[in-house]
Amino acid sequence: MTFSVLHIKNNRPLIEPTVDHSGSHVKWNVTSLSPVGPIIQTSQGVEHHGVVLVYKQLGSDNNNYSFHVYLATNSSSDIKDIRKQVQGYKNRYIRIDKPPTCKLDEGTYRLLSEPEGEIKPQDLKFTLAVTKMKGYFEAFFEQAPPFKLSLIEINTEETVWSATIREGDCVNNSEQKPRKRTSSRQRSSSPSEEETACKRPRWQDESDGVKTAMTQGPDMSEKQLLQVAKRLGKEWKQVAIYLDLNSKELDDIQAAEKDVTMQKLKMLVVWKGRRRPGEATAHHLWKSVEDLDDLPNEVHQTLQDMMNNQTVK
Repeated sequence: MTFSVLHIKNNRPLIEPTVDHSGSHVKWNVTSLSPVGPIIQTSQGVEHHGVVLVYKQLGSDNNNYSFHVYLATNSSSDIKDIRKQVQGYKNRYIRIDKPPTCKLDEGTYRLLSEPEGEIKPQDLKFTLAVTKMKGYFEAFFEQAPPFKLSLIEINTEETVWSATIREGDCVNNSEQKPRKRTSSRQRSSSPSEEETACKRPRWQDESDGVKTAMTQGPDMSEKQLLQVAKRLGKEWKQVAIYLDLNSKELDDIQAAEKDVTMQKLKMLVVWKGRRRPGEATAHHLWKSVEDLDDLPNEVHQTLQDMMNNQTVK
């Protein structure tokens, strides 16, 4: 027996899939929905909050461009699983930063491109069972960007997602020129790969199969902490545990603050106050909570945007 949740959003009904049920409760993995809605039994196809993730293969031939395009549900665990799979490939890939979210019905999709490239497979099914296998479109081009990618639902011919990949999106930041040394001492030779690995700073990012050194940057301001707090849901107490707060401290915060958003902010302020100067950056916060499966994707994206903004400064 299977169940779904009927949810009204933007004045239209959406039927959300569940992942488990008991005699009195159902469970579903969508963090962006209100938990209010009737439970119904249905054979109708369901609509998922989905994401389209694009990865570019790194290689020596700058005249060819190869991409992997994944379809997934908009959950941090699914996105993390895809990232781990990409990291395990023999070839290296970088994530192409494009707005990923869209609505995906269970069905068959086709990836189109302008200009036309070589795309395999021609069609890809999107169901919970199929997405667990981490299948993907492979798009290959023999000319330089820009490329416009569009995802089409076969039955309705509706475009559910599109993005334009430009030359700047394909730059591998880990291969940028090193910064000039300010010290008067000069090395007689370049450091070995082993020596570089040993001296790698602990805030270095190793996501998406590419090791990209990040600047430490300033500690997060209360304004930035508030941005994160607003994107946290009811899982914020789990976040607090990952940030080494205990139950007594959570009770004290809730007793002192009646507004839920301010409770979340106070929790993050306590975390920041316990860190040494320079160890309360967006990257440090992200590393502290990245293993929490229930963390909303919006929080991941907010912290990633803060880190990216710091990198380009």
